Amino acid sequence: MKRKKIVVALGHKALGTTLPEQKAAVKRSAKVIADLVAAGADVVITHSNAPQVGMIHMAMNEFGKMHTDYSAAPMSVCSAMSEGYIGYDLQNAIRAELLRRGIFKTTSTILTQVEVDPYDDAFNNPVKLIGRTLTKEEADAEEEKGNYVTKTEDGYRRIVAAPKPQDIVEIDSIRLLLDAGQVVIAAGGGGIPVLPQNEELKGASAVIEKDLTSGLMAEMLNADMLMILTSVENVSINYGTPDEKPLEHITVADAKKYIAEGQFGENSMLPKMEAAVSFLEKGIGRTAVITSIDSALAGFQGKTGTIIE
Repeated sequence: MKRKKIVVALGHKALGTTLPEQKAAVKRSAKVIADLVAAGADVVITHSNAPQVGMIHMAMNEFGKMHTDYSAAPMSVCSAMSEGYIGYDLQNAIRAELLRRGIFKTTSTILTQVEVDPYDDAFNNPVKLIGRTLTKEEADAEEEKGNYVTKTEDGYRRIVAAPKPQDIVEIDSIRLLLDAGQVVIAAGGGGIPVLPQNEELKGASAVIEKDLTSGLMAEMLNADMLMILTSVENVSINYGTPDEKPLEHITVADAKKYIAEGQFGENSMLPKMEAAVSFLEKGIGRTAVITSIDSALAGFQGKTGTIIE
């Protein structure tokens, strides 16, 4: 049986929030990945990082305030740190689970940089909350440094841009490892956002929607399947109303119609559907699946989830 090349995007449930939660969550997620490998999938894994990168950002900035010899860490550095320590836990959990099943595959994490457009409109309209709640004085200080803040119920929070991914810098390395039969973890949290400047790459003060990067990666790897794992078994239309309807097997045209109708939340299902549509429109014989992490194997087998073809 020909093995299928798939990109699997893990959501928050797959990782937890705190360090102890993450340790426990990745063990459960490793079983899901091992199930897919055993069923005939060659896997590249992407993952969310919102709680983790927020924790790192807060810790590094608080440390910088307490120790004047140290500077605060920019967002790109915080993203890199989150990729590293989440990848560390994931790759060790997956390696152990595969070995328990007698499957001998190397699992590797690639710190992944993702190019963004410096003229992306998102830089003029930052929306992603980051870091802890601030006082009015702290918020004013952030704005004096050129950062954006927004008023919240509890005070103020810093916000950063979420530009769209344009290119994946380490895609050749990811492809090489995948073709060698390894399980690859890459572009965690959407990747480290960077701006090309001649020969150099400069970190951007931004975060990237991980589902959009997952879709781009699946396109660039010419994957057979993009699988986005979330907290629900199916995407629904008319969500939260008496007419709510779970979507099972739909076409790209259906998906585009529902997107145009505004059926999906901007910060929840919309980027997942957009990533799926973009991936499917740029190749033939491809499948996108959106389902819960608990239903991943059944989704891979075409038995459940929202399947788009």
